[in-house]
Amino acid sequence: MNFWTYDFGYSWPFSRGHFLVFLLFGAIAAVSMWRGWPRWVVGLTSVLAAWGLAGALIVQYAVQINMPLTMPTERFLASGGGSVVDLGAGSGRATLMVLLSRPRTTVTGLDRYTGYYGIDDNSPDRLRANARIAGVEDRLRVEVGDMRELPFKDGEFDGALSVAAMDHLGRTDIPRALTETARVLKPGGEFLFVTINSDFWVKLAFPVALHGGGYWSWRGNEALWRERMTTAGFDVVEVGTRPAEMYVLARKRVLAARAD
Repeated sequence: MNFWTYDFGYSWPFSRGHFLVFLLFGAIAAVSMWRGWPRWVVGLTSVLAAWGLAGALIVQYAVQINMPLTMPTERFLASGGGSVVDLGAGSGRATLMVLLSRPRTTVTGLDRYTGYYGIDDNSPDRLRANARIAGVEDRLRVEVGDMRELPFKDGEFDGALSVAAMDHLGRTDIPRALTETARVLKPGGEFLFVTINSDFWVKLAFPVALHGGGYWSWRGNEALWRERMTTAGFDVVEVGTRPAEMYVLARKRVLAARAD
């Protein structure tokens, strides 16, 4: 229940907007019943209040917007150690997920820290502050850079992840970012890709699509992402969904040695 422990900086419409809708229309509905206003007013405001409460519960308990993410699969870095790069780290929800659940990892959080992706004052300092709160700052390195041109050497990392970040790129830029991800991973290195899945929970909380240029579901895009990762040099190990999200776990292909 550590909703207020961290400061991930998500703007109030995302973090508290639904709860404010619940309070506003709940109050109007109560006044409407007390004053004997028309039934349609009571009914409409009650429905809006119920939607606000449902949305608040989804954002806090399914999306968990104020907490570090939960690891979607135990197969990612199952050994518990290794050097990891978080592509599009932002304020650190995914970075902390790895550092807290894999106690022998070090994570390099990489982000351009430009543009607006729902986070106010998105900066390296905010990421470092959240790592400090979690007690894992000593295992964190922060880099400013572009996932399409990673400032790292070949084979530098054991693992990589991108959570609601790489999918923000244009269609022509995603293959480039995947190729760069494969380049900086060691042979056999693991890549965890996570994005919002427009399932029932997301569509209920956000009737107007706010992510990825419009509503789309993993079911209709699995073949596309498999093809992209295969082309970039990955073998897909596992795919799956959880409330409000979908994930792909892939492994960098190990090329067979050439016989002379």
